[in-house]
Amino acid sequence: MWGRNLARNLAQLGVLGGVADLVPAHAEGFAAEFDVPAMDVSMLLERPALDGAGLDGAALDGVVIATAAPTHRDLACRALAAGLHVFVEKPLALDLDEAEAIAAAARDAGRQVMVGHLIRYHDAFLALQNHLAAGLIGAIRHVSANRLAMGRIRATESVIYDLCPHDLSLILALMGEMPHQVGSRGASHVTPGLPDMVSTWLGFSGGRSAMMTTGWMCPYKEHRLTVTGERGSLVFDDTRPWAEKLTLYRDDITPDGANFAVSRAAPMHLPVPESEPLKQEMRAFIACCETGNAPPTDIADGLAVQRVLRTIDDTFTEFGAAPDNPDVTPARKG
Repeated sequence: MWGRNLARNLAQLGVLGGVADLVPAHAEGFAAEFDVPAMDVSMLLERPALDGAGLDGAALDGVVIATAAPTHRDLACRALAAGLHVFVEKPLALDLDEAEAIAAAARDAGRQVMVGHLIRYHDAFLALQNHLAAGLIGAIRHVSANRLAMGRIRATESVIYDLCPHDLSLILALMGEMPHQVGSRGASHVTPGLPDMVSTWLGFSGGRSAMMTTGWMCPYKEHRLTVTGERGSLVFDDTRPWAEKLTLYRDDITPDGANFAVSRAAPMHLPVPESEPLKQEMRAFIACCETGNAPPTDIADGLAVQRVLRTIDDTFTEFGAAPDNPDVTPARKG
């Protein structure tokens, strides 16, 4: 599903050298759709077979991996050993040991790993960062991230590993450091041991805080990031039209005797150039392959997210459980 979107953007950018899929019919369909060769997965991950196998006879420079999360370590490490730069969709891995194995393979190969934290390349988020750097709302006090929808529910990973990586990458980029406190609670209503609804709190230096509300059992879609500062808030709502994706709220709280007075101004939509975030992300990976320079969501960013994910998993408290189902066995806690 997502691989088609990645292949489409790479084809539009003129760099798609071939496609591979464990299901040959899928690879052949993509190859016909994007006018590139269908390749065997093993062929893509073996150096001798790569030379001359790419676009217009050129050697391939990188590989984009959009496969089930349990396969990421093996495929990424094999691609790195073949001398390729690697883009791997989130989650980077399902446990920290696998993520660190990918990082070690990247160091040994002298190649870059870029993790698919897509929203980091969204122009609305980039504009939000620029406004924060310019001091529009003062210093950050709190970040709130809501990522809710109905499905797509997975049987191999929980909502912690499927959805939380997006917002964790955003929060860590905004805070500029790792949290010193992490706590999470939620429920596993579909598959025992695989949380599908999670609330997470994160504590940072200077009294700053963040929280994530994440779930795939919500009847409506909400992708909203709210950054509250000393002099107002910036809200990035990805479900809104482009002209309304980024909004400034000027809300002031001042002492008023024994209480506090709140003054509010009309919200102001901030302009954001319309673009396709996935294409921006693929442009970043192309630049990574061309220059060898680390992208914004490099392996260090991926490892930071993975470490927080493990802490969320370790501190998770369950408040609900799916009914026993002998036909469903979770692959792992996370």
